[in-house]
Amino acid sequence: MTARVLARCALLAAVGAVVVLLVVLGDGGLAVVLIGLLGLVLWAAGVWWFLAHRGAVRLVGALLAVAAPIGIVVLFAYHDLWPTALLLVLCGGAALALGRVALRRARPSGAQPGTAAARPQRAVLIMNPKSGGGKVGRFGLVERAERLGARVVLLDPAVHSDVTALAREAAAGGADLLGVAGGDGTQALVAAVAAEHGLPFLVISAGTRNHFAMDLGLDRADPARCLDALTDGEELRIDLGDVAGRPFVNTVSFGVYADVVQRPEYRDAKAGTALNLLPDLLVGEGVRRVDALVDGGAAPALSAQQALLVSNNPYGSPDDLESGGRRSRLDSGLLGVTAIRVEGAAQAAELAVRGSQSTGLTVLTAHRVEVTSAEAEIPVAVDGEALRMPTPVVCTLRPGALRVVVPRDRPGSVPVKPRVDWRRLATLAFGRGPRDTHRESGPGPGPDSEERGRA
Repeated sequence: MTARVLARCALLAAVGAVVVLLVVLGDGGLAVVLIGLLGLVLWAAGVWWFLAHRGAVRLVGALLAVAAPIGIVVLFAYHDLWPTALLLVLCGGAALALGRVALRRARPSGAQPGTAAARPQRAVLIMNPKSGGGKVGRFGLVERAERLGARVVLLDPAVHSDVTALAREAAAGGADLLGVAGGDGTQALVAAVAAEHGLPFLVISAGTRNHFAMDLGLDRADPARCLDALTDGEELRIDLGDVAGRPFVNTVSFGVYADVVQRPEYRDAKAGTALNLLPDLLVGEGVRRVDALVDGGAAPALSAQQALLVSNNPYGSPDDLESGGRRSRLDSGLLGVTAIRVEGAAQAAELAVRGSQSTGLTVLTAHRVEVTSAEAEIPVAVDGEALRMPTPVVCTLRPGALRVVVPRDRPGSVPVKPRVDWRRLATLAFGRGPRDTHRESGPGPGPDSEERGRA
């Protein structure tokens, strides 16, 4: 009932925006819309010129990207259109916000189901003291883990360590739980060994970004809280990605990003390195395109993509930047696929205006993704780690392969905001009952679901 009321309020707000536009159509309403669209197009074109060019063109792009939104505000103020624009923004924003909440309440994703975890007796935790700028030492992770009965294997920063070999040695020595305090790349290597031996796996958020820990609902601000799972934990069954025989817990990137992270200077100057390389990678001589075959051709083939991201379970809607970096579930059994192909300022403007409906952006889900290229070997970024792999590169998923142990008391992940579908909102507001509405909103993630098409 709450979802139905919210859906009706969302539709009412949308109708309100249309009414406002029609009422003031002859008194500036049309101008508001046209000026807004023109400003958005100019801003997108400026951003493209800034990223894809150097010299004077880059400077013009930067100025245009800054001047476009300022110009919109000035025009609205000069022609006294700001009350109309403000009212339209408020009505439109309310409609989108209420619509997302209504759809999420009608079909809540819910927390991943967990079961009580037995307290380990011979837990082995591998810790990288350099990870995350020294979080292992700063939060006293070694001492706390040892007080809880775990054995800690502390990596030597001065010596290259084979993390996979250390994890296998611990498993062979009788460990009943494997854990790691490190970045997502290190997490994936130890996770693969834990899955191979059927052992529980403990994630300690001691990396720099900790995307995997975030989507598990762990506390990234205080990695010591992750150790609570040793005494009061629950077990989640999580999918584990595989790219050409190498495990991944978050993403595999091809194209522009994979090229950028190959450069040694990227680690110390990410933004500067990317800006220096992007013109060559987007439109210059260094441009590299990749093709992808999804589920053996069951979905439309992706050709000549500038950037391709394959994720362990789908991320949030690309229309919503706040949720675009999160996964609401890690047990759907599906890969997420996001492909981008932008050829110039016009297509960049289309992407800004139409979002996921543009021709430059494709969002799919899949069980298998085969990436090919004209080159025999291509750069690949696996959980942020720079690698090179022979083509074709095949990405698959091992559903429920990983037994992750997490604290029973954890912050929890922010629910991903659903894409607003006005047809579903209308059905929810005025159509069939809750059970039918749930079915109307589409099947769960699967090979035949609506999510397999262009988002």
